[in-house]
Amino acid sequence: MNTGEHNLLGLPRTDLESFFSGLGEKPFRARQIMRWMYRRSVLDLAAMTDLSVALRASLAEHVQLTLPPVQSRNESADGTVKWLIDVGHGQVIETVFIPEQNRGTLCVSSQVGCAMDCPFCATGRQGFNRNLSAAEIIGQVLVAIRDLGGTGEASPVSNVVFMGMGEPLANFRETVRACDLLTDDLGFGLSRRRVTVSTSGLVPQIRKLAEHSNVALAISLHAPDDTLRDELVPINRRYPIAELLTACWDYARATNSRQITFEYIMLDGVNDQLAHARKLAELLRDKPAKVNLIPFNPVAGTPYGRSPQAVVDAFRAVLIEHGIVTITRRPRGDDIDAACG
Repeated sequence: MNTGEHNLLGLPRTDLESFFSGLGEKPFRARQIMRWMYRRSVLDLAAMTDLSVALRASLAEHVQLTLPPVQSRNESADGTVKWLIDVGHGQVIETVFIPEQNRGTLCVSSQVGCAMDCPFCATGRQGFNRNLSAAEIIGQVLVAIRDLGGTGEASPVSNVVFMGMGEPLANFRETVRACDLLTDDLGFGLSRRRVTVSTSGLVPQIRKLAEHSNVALAISLHAPDDTLRDELVPINRRYPIAELLTACWDYARATNSRQITFEYIMLDGVNDQLAHARKLAELLRDKPAKVNLIPFNPVAGTPYGRSPQAVVDAFRAVLIEHGIVTITRRPRGDDIDAACG
């Protein structure tokens, strides 16, 4: 995919208006082309009939509206779809669509690989290669919508979560630019509550995000104390739990968020005991928090296993007893290696 300066995909509205102003065109041209790209999923300049013939010809010479090529597409028995998308130089990223009764969630990647080095994570084991551009992030959304037979105005994608490959807040600028387009009325028009950025806990970037965006925030917590979290989420050694949680509650206040989501992967005999549940409940009780318990999907070469369902249920019961909204995520796409965790 060409991600040069003349790729109009991924440019937020203000940047696109500046681009057209530089061509001597009125800013409303940006709004016109955004409707074509994001609301109608049309990337053929020749089809954008409310642009003049001369402008279309000029744009065709100087810009690209190119989606990254799909290397493979696999569909699970449960309807989950996973695309492997080619981002050049032999590198691929994963994008996953999870259909549910009342929503369709698209899980997008923000980096090629990841530098966070969480020992249970398959992406972390491949190391970090590079950040994705906003064009490559938004390109995943358009690939999915077009493949699934929709448009931005009638899209099967109702929610977008930055929970694929990479640490979104380590790619701050491009993640925010993508969020701007996802929530822009002329972009994909999603409610801010339907766009979720998940982070392993980069505290300064969480605080910065509150200044630039108001999307939903999810935290990959995975442990209720610093000793265990240092092992499972190494960034905790720099930003321990108390500092992380303070940033979370400040984010909730600054953005009027109803809740911060805390993701907690259930690792057999590691972080899944009732004592862990009680510690977690103490951390989150009476706070704007909900917990997603995630069944672990074993990764070759790691020592971790999936907690038995009875253990997950008992853990959840402790949290609910303490008044914490808790959901056990149902594994989806196991048969195509698309499941979380």
